[in-house]
Amino acid sequence: MQNLRVAVDVGGTFTDICIMDEDTGFIRIEKTSSTPDPIDGIMGGVAKAGIDLARVALFSHGTTVATNALITRRLPRTAMVSTEGFRDVIEIRRANKEDLWDVYKDVVKPYIPRRDRLTVPERIDSAGNVVEALDEEKARDVARILKKRGVAAIAVCFMNAYLNGENERRMREILLEAMPDVPVSISSQVLPEIFEHERFSTTVVNAALSPVVVSYTTRLGDRLAAEGYTRDLLLLHTGGGVMTPASVKDFAARLAGSGIAAGAIASRHIAGLCGYPNSIGLDMGGTSTDVSLAYEGQSRVTKDWYIEFGYPIRFSSIEVLTIGAGGGSLAWTDDAGSLRNGPQSAGAFPGPACYGNGNAQPTNTDANVTLGRLGTSLAGGKVTLDPVLARTAVEEGVAKGFSLSTEAAADAILRVANANMSDAVRLISISRGYDPRDFALVAFGGAGALHGVDVARELSIPVVIVPPNPGVTSALGCLLVDMQHDFSENCMVDAEAADPATIEAQFARIEREALDRLIHEGVAEGDIVLQRTIDMMYRGQWRSLAVSTPSPIGSIADLVADFHREHHREYNFRRDDAPVSFFRVNVKAIGVVPKAELAVHAPTGVVPDPVGRREVWFENQAHDTPVYQRDDLPCGFVLAGPAIVDQVDSTTVVPPGARAEVDKYLNLIIRVKG
Repeated sequence: MQNLRVAVDVGGTFTDICIMDEDTGFIRIEKTSSTPDPIDGIMGGVAKAGIDLARVALFSHGTTVATNALITRRLPRTAMVSTEGFRDVIEIRRANKEDLWDVYKDVVKPYIPRRDRLTVPERIDSAGNVVEALDEEKARDVARILKKRGVAAIAVCFMNAYLNGENERRMREILLEAMPDVPVSISSQVLPEIFEHERFSTTVVNAALSPVVVSYTTRLGDRLAAEGYTRDLLLLHTGGGVMTPASVKDFAARLAGSGIAAGAIASRHIAGLCGYPNSIGLDMGGTSTDVSLAYEGQSRVTKDWYIEFGYPIRFSSIEVLTIGAGGGSLAWTDDAGSLRNGPQSAGAFPGPACYGNGNAQPTNTDANVTLGRLGTSLAGGKVTLDPVLARTAVEEGVAKGFSLSTEAAADAILRVANANMSDAVRLISISRGYDPRDFALVAFGGAGALHGVDVARELSIPVVIVPPNPGVTSALGCLLVDMQHDFSENCMVDAEAADPATIEAQFARIEREALDRLIHEGVAEGDIVLQRTIDMMYRGQWRSLAVSTPSPIGSIADLVADFHREHHREYNFRRDDAPVSFFRVNVKAIGVVPKAELAVHAPTGVVPDPVGRREVWFENQAHDTPVYQRDDLPCGFVLAGPAIVDQVDSTTVVPPGARAEVDKYLNLIIRVKG
């Protein structure tokens, strides 16, 4: 009987595996070391967890393979074919820089060098008309050259192809005649949108990643099948859904950033179970912290993202801000004598000073050990922490330079780290028009629960939610997603001239394509949900806002009124007298995947005893603090701060004045003001 659901999240240090029993809703976890070939780590973890793959009904996977390939530039040789005169669009970019004032820092080179960017005569005009048909003789010459060079993938990027992909499709046919086994990405299929650089860049990334991820998913699928797995492998993509290997070849770039989306999905789901449709996810690991936001049960989505600055990937992505603040982030003093924290990190090795591997510079982990918030071991005793080494690092690295006591120096280190994380939360909330006081903070990751309440207090967030297994919450996110694809077409027309019937026909055409895609992936038509939006803007702008759209379309005036309201929420102003333009129509196609319910627990009335007590410092005062084991805390148990809750994958700090309660899903709900 297939009654197990397995999710795997591969990180740089650990591979996390989450196993859910569909019948009971109970979850167990396994952590194993990541390997150079992630597939070996996955299969090793499956074996270590004792999973019978023949009993697995769903295997979902968040991967960093695509992200790492782009960062390290370990990509197969890829070529680009463009309209004559436009091969340098991806190198000219927007002529901007990540740091405008740093004249010494250049933007990295394009993924395809200039010698492999070839051109052909052809032209589509701005209305989508074929002004110059593809020169097929020149196209065959290009195909011959690329075949001789042995390229592994090709991106076809023609001017104005978003309006008419006829020439691109013919170019692909000619290339495939010469090289039938080489993947060819065409911009009119990958991203049929205006703005050449963004469309070209996304298509180039898609082409370059295709051989990498196709090889990876094929090998992983074969290994799983050999061990008895009989269903489709599901791969988490940046848009917050999953896709099957059947879609990977054509939309490989959707897997770039796959790993960080899982945590955002899990935090949104957990907050929803606790009755908080508005939530902020704080995923703090060893090196970095990922911050995400969900409003009214929906994750905030962006199309403005990239792996390397200057080369955008315009697929829809859950918006996640990443900063260099983790357990291993180093405390240091800048040239002006100010205390800083991160983004430099001690990494997994040598790690924090308390690991005893030779690092003498203090980290957030050392500060937490010095203050008693962390004990003398991590990961169920697999990692030993030396408090003497931690105190020495804090004294030498910070206390002496600032004439502080050791505890005050450790507290200062954590205050700076918490301030950095609070600033990231402000960027994704206040700067987007959201009030943090209306949200719950979901603190997870190996270090998130250590800092969650302090960050919440900084931002006046009333509630902190700590999931049952904070360290593997991202893996859980892979079990909570549906099949999902995003489709869009340009619709550039002023609202006053817009015809509802014409726009409805455009939506209908896109929805037919969406249905075909999901049915091809094995989704039953009854399990498909289609969601419509229109990107709108004030006339003359080029930044747009997505506005939910009914099916069928009703009054254009109602859409314009919705846009004014959304613009006011996002930017705190509106211009009701200004003309509004439509920019793009979008369809999100969701293939609903049955989800097992998390186990629900009833209050037992049991009051567990602390497993120990230790001195913990809060606000420069030592407190005799009880230490509880997370597995001992039953549903309904309430504890008042100060308290420490230890578990295998994380430690939760409940400071003085806060009050925590275990809910029916065994989440720890911390009321910041008690």
